[in-house]
Amino acid sequence: MSTILDMYRTMAVIRAFEDRVRKLHLAGKAPGLVHLSTGQEAMAAGVCLALNQDDYIASHHRGHGHCVAKGASLERLFAELTGRRDGYGMGRGGSMHIYDPENNNLGTNGIVGGSVPLATGAALSAKLRGTSQVAVSFFGDGVLNQGLLFETMNMAAIWDLPVIFICEDNRYGEFTETSTVTAGKQYIDRGATFGIPSFEVDGMDVLKVYEAVGNAVQLARDGGGPSFLVCETARYTGHHVSDTQEYKDAEELDAWNKRDPIQKLARWLIRNKHATREDLDSLDQQAVDSVAEAADTAGKMSAPDASDLWEHVYVT
Repeated sequence: MSTILDMYRTMAVIRAFEDRVRKLHLAGKAPGLVHLSTGQEAMAAGVCLALNQDDYIASHHRGHGHCVAKGASLERLFAELTGRRDGYGMGRGGSMHIYDPENNNLGTNGIVGGSVPLATGAALSAKLRGTSQVAVSFFGDGVLNQGLLFETMNMAAIWDLPVIFICEDNRYGEFTETSTVTAGKQYIDRGATFGIPSFEVDGMDVLKVYEAVGNAVQLARDGGGPSFLVCETARYTGHHVSDTQEYKDAEELDAWNKRDPIQKLARWLIRNKHATREDLDSLDQQAVDSVAEAADTAGKMSAPDASDLWEHVYVT
């Protein structure tokens, strides 16, 4: 039961974190394009809580939630997003270039499909070193049309690599509905073609995500090779913070809100008498408070100066 409460706590922190990031961006304090994962919390929590700390993840441009769920420091995340020296990239990379080696997070990534070879390479390394580590590649539905995905899946299947390919299908590639540009309605067929166990998962239900990923992780640790999960989920915000989502109608937005992953788990916990509404309200407030404290701490950190330009720059 503690794991399920951890799922709720993790989702609550991600929701509070993204809300604070949105406010910072609108106030001009988080520069550049910022892509929020609000609504997709079940994916980050359900996947990462099924992993060990030394397992690998590789993320994409909408990756704050993955970083939080894999154990990243909230203070350092805020520092990076607001251009502070103590951020994960010394404030240089921002939202799409967060790399956390302490938690084997290979990074958020602005390249469409960039996580696919990174995670697969980590899986190859784990197999060659004889460890029990697995690697997860998070990617969006836009990657379903990338040749890189097919080439990498083929290699992973041939070599029985311990990698899990996870498509977060939020139905939109930037501003375009996926179904209008992606042939083949059964997206899991892309993995099945290579003999990879492939499954559709309700990405708005953290318990189902956790179960599916747990099965895939066990298969990988036992030498059974890769798995492919297509998880239906939703982003409540636009492609980036300034996107007003005029391409979505109110009925669609309302339908997804009714499937909210945090409230869904809350109802399950209360119905099964594992928590009261007051317990969950307390966890929600703790999440808001911890995020606020982290943001305030990051806001007091120093900005990079000219001397930092020579840090982590190499000549061969």
